[in-house]
Amino acid sequence: MAEEVKEEGPKKMGPIGKLKEKVEDSDEQLAILSTFVRLGILIWSGGILTLAYIKLPPALGIPEQKLDPTFIASVFTGVLATFGVQTAKKNGEKNGNGGGSLSRADVEKLIEKASQTAPAQTIRIEQAPVQLTQSPPKSDDTYKM
Repeated sequence: MAEEVKEEGPKKMGPIGKLKEKVEDSDEQLAILSTFVRLGILIWSGGILTLAYIKLPPALGIPEQKLDPTFIASVFTGVLATFGVQTAKKNGEKNGNGGGSLSRADVEKLIEKASQTAPAQTIRIEQAPVQLTQSPPKSDDTYKM
């Protein structure tokens, strides 16, 4: 009896095996893998955000989900920031830090207003009675230690 010897063809590799074959440096492999993971999270969060704002037709039979998209939006913008994309506000909107950088004219106006209010000082005393009187300056001997 003759035994058949099966010759194995080239092994089928998964995506990670192909990545290892193409890129030999482990740091580059991790960088590529992390890019794919971030892309996956970006696609997932973008899909969830899209589903949160559109109404699906009733023919699909998928019930409408009531969810707060705040967390998903923060994940989406966070992943976008890792790719170097930053969201911008419209001109009329202001964010938490005052709406961006100040112009030179704005800084000069702030300094002028601060200098006008700086000479005045308000002191509030909670305990009474307090008497404020004016007296002549004392001699220099009393201030020496």
